[in-house]
Amino acid sequence: MMNEQLYKKLSAPFCRTEKCVKTLIYTNKILTASVYLAYPVALYAAYRRSYAQLLMSVVIPGIFFVLLSVFRDWYDAPRPYEKLDIEPIIKKDTKGHSFPSRHVFSAFMIDMVIFPLSKVAGIVYFVIAVLIACIRVLGGVHFPKDVIVGALAGIIGWFIGCGFFHMML
Repeated sequence: MMNEQLYKKLSAPFCRTEKCVKTLIYTNKILTASVYLAYPVALYAAYRRSYAQLLMSVVIPGIFFVLLSVFRDWYDAPRPYEKLDIEPIIKKDTKGHSFPSRHVFSAFMIDMVIFPLSKVAGIVYFVIAVLIACIRVLGGVHFPKDVIVGALAGIIGWFIGCGFFHMML
């Protein structure tokens, strides 16, 4: 269970200097942007492979993103900086909607779109998704359970969606 002491211990190396803080913040932005920029490239690659691959690559992430968002709004879990006495490294004005992490869900879901198209790129984006998950916790905007469930929702959602999609064919 994440508490103030554990969070402060984990985030301490990133709080030592302003340069460390900025590095964590910019790394979060760059990695997140790289995933979101990779998605249209993956969609183009899916289109080049087959219409079915493109359809799966759009419909499955879209449906599960909406389902996850609806659940998040309903569940409305507080963020670490609301519940704990901490100053987050990554500043957010958002209250609640912490569980599960939509950033991490999206990173893993997009990785699942990429993986069948290129194993190497899939591995690279899997590592990026794991780094995003770690940064979201170190940055103080998510609890570990938020990012773990977000990751699992992205991976499992892809496989469930593929299963339904293939049943329809």
